[in-house]
Amino acid sequence: MTVIALDAMGGDFAPDDVVKGAAWISLDTTIDVIIVGDEKKITDRLKELKHNPEHLSVCHASQSIKMDESPKDAIEKKPDASILVAARLVKEGKAEALVSAGNTGACIMACAKTFTKIPGIHKAALASVYPTETRRGRKNDPFSLILDVGATINVTANDLVTFAIMGSSYASRISKNPKPRVAILSNGTEEIKGTAEIVDAYRMLKDYKRINFVGNIEGIDIPKGTADVVVCSGFTGNIVLKMLEGVSETVMELAKYAYKTSYLWKLGLVMLRGAISQLKDITDWEQYGGAPLLGFESLFIKAHGRSKARATANAIKVAAKAASSGLIKDISTTIKDFSFV
Repeated sequence: MTVIALDAMGGDFAPDDVVKGAAWISLDTTIDVIIVGDEKKITDRLKELKHNPEHLSVCHASQSIKMDESPKDAIEKKPDASILVAARLVKEGKAEALVSAGNTGACIMACAKTFTKIPGIHKAALASVYPTETRRGRKNDPFSLILDVGATINVTANDLVTFAIMGSSYASRISKNPKPRVAILSNGTEEIKGTAEIVDAYRMLKDYKRINFVGNIEGIDIPKGTADVVVCSGFTGNIVLKMLEGVSETVMELAKYAYKTSYLWKLGLVMLRGAISQLKDITDWEQYGGAPLLGFESLFIKAHGRSKARATANAIKVAAKAASSGLIKDISTTIKDFSFV
């Protein structure tokens, strides 16, 4: 039976919706969840919710880290913060994975402070999922994975290679895609395009048969789903991720404007209602739950800061699936197998 440590105090809707998500999990699955945070607030909330107490337990943490706090200061000044307590449960073997929707920087620092890196990996990578065009039968999952999106700033060629290995392993186990297409984000598709680190990483990956490496892709290829796993530095990835979120919000605002401005546009949007609804379902990030911080011997799934109960429940499911999939062992074996030359 898989045990997940859940940071109840992290996220915009914590702890109410986080606890609600755990309650749903206790009724629908055999996953055991240790809810970490303010014990009184958690137990009071559970009294209001239908749940299975056999699959839920509470671990008290006297402190929590707010979304707008300085990660470094908070981690140093709050040793009993819920994210740190939950991370220690995983480190001590009392849980198999950690889930939080809290302050991203604090989450990364808590993992770095508590977990041990996989041998051969020098930098961890925070991944994120984003919606893409239909895969035309390649796989059912409408999302692709991009990493890193914020755990690193500068990367070496070896870092990009390890990101590719970790991303491929994760996608093959979680996204029902046994041979995910892996690409490096660059300013051109040619082998010689990009920074020296990108060129060297391309050279190292192009003949490595354990990864389905498809070369470089450009920014225009990201929403098309040209690759299932996109590798880049955290600086670049964070900019790309924020741009994708901004484009999505802009499109929705334009649709609202069109609906209010013209009767013909309103009629057109009404006629497209079914297709728009289907598109919303396909690109609904809440169904995915969260994405991993890869590179450690322990698992962490970062849920979106705006996660409510449904997204929290799905993040717990993703964490449990990753924990039981042999992901860490596979990454470790592949890294050991790869020759960094």
